[in-house]
Amino acid sequence: MSESGRITIALDAMGGDHGVSVVVPAALDFLRRDPEVDLVLVGREAAIREQLGSAQPPPRLRIQHAAQEVGMDEQPSKALRGKKDSSMRVAIDLVKAGEADACVSAGNTGALMATARFVLKMLPNVDRPAIITAVPSIEGRTWLLDLGANVDCTAQHLFQFAVMGSELVASVDEVKQPRIGLLNIGQEEIKGNEQVKKAHELLQASSLNYVGYVEGDQVYRGGTDVVVCDGFVGNVALKSSEGVAKMVAHFLRQGFRRNLFTRIAGVVALPVMRRLKDTIDPRRYNGASLLGLRGIVIKSHGGADVLAFENAIRIAKKAVITNVPEHIAAGVQGRLEERAGA
Repeated sequence: MSESGRITIALDAMGGDHGVSVVVPAALDFLRRDPEVDLVLVGREAAIREQLGSAQPPPRLRIQHAAQEVGMDEQPSKALRGKKDSSMRVAIDLVKAGEADACVSAGNTGALMATARFVLKMLPNVDRPAIITAVPSIEGRTWLLDLGANVDCTAQHLFQFAVMGSELVASVDEVKQPRIGLLNIGQEEIKGNEQVKKAHELLQASSLNYVGYVEGDQVYRGGTDVVVCDGFVGNVALKSSEGVAKMVAHFLRQGFRRNLFTRIAGVVALPVMRRLKDTIDPRRYNGASLLGLRGIVIKSHGGADVLAFENAIRIAKKAVITNVPEHIAAGVQGRLEERAGA
């Protein structure tokens, strides 16, 4: 918790495709629903106040001025060196200073990762941060990492991702021994590249609840709690699933609007369709944790709407309550000791 004794979350108000037009309404909606959290809107004060309109900010909402913004297509190195007063950097600085317990940003992923790593530093014995989020499955949900932070990974990196993912799910979902799967092009031992095969051996030799190789369809069929892959594969898998969800919704709407009879059928099926929409709606799973840092940073989708960004704030709160970084640090240290004693 922050120095106030309450949960405080800093929001990058200028980040993402929509900036204050999404972040400010999401913050207000969240505060109306949750009495336990204070929020800090970080960005150009004039733009934030314009979005707030004539209403005074609620008591649990304050504004932290930041004069600069990080563009969605800006080079991470340029943002890190040249924009120390950006809304993204100031929000992360608040976490570093202990004035906020977590940061949420829909901004440039590369810049967010680079800035968070520079400001907050890595946890002991963690080589690289990883991005993790939950996706819907038949059993409820599956956590997938890495989602784009690390395009090229060694077997050791994949093993560390598995440890971090396991600790997060054990804390957030209260699963005692999360089932870990390694994403591959087949379940046979002979399949996969050398990094995946070596990671498979490391996981088999560990005390993690490793269930072996999983293929892409198993992410959504269930059977695992955490699926591990490199950032290139993970990002493609996530974006593909979002596209499939939108395609299914499009064809369902199109089918029910075809003629009078399908419209009547659509009215009858409306309760079922609403439940389906809620289950597969990507907005309800928005909010990816940057694991491996000495602090909590949540990445929202750049195109997030108000509902999606509000969900990212909710994930940040959960990460604070369960103290995810501390659990990850302990988990990584425990695996090191385990391997040293083997």
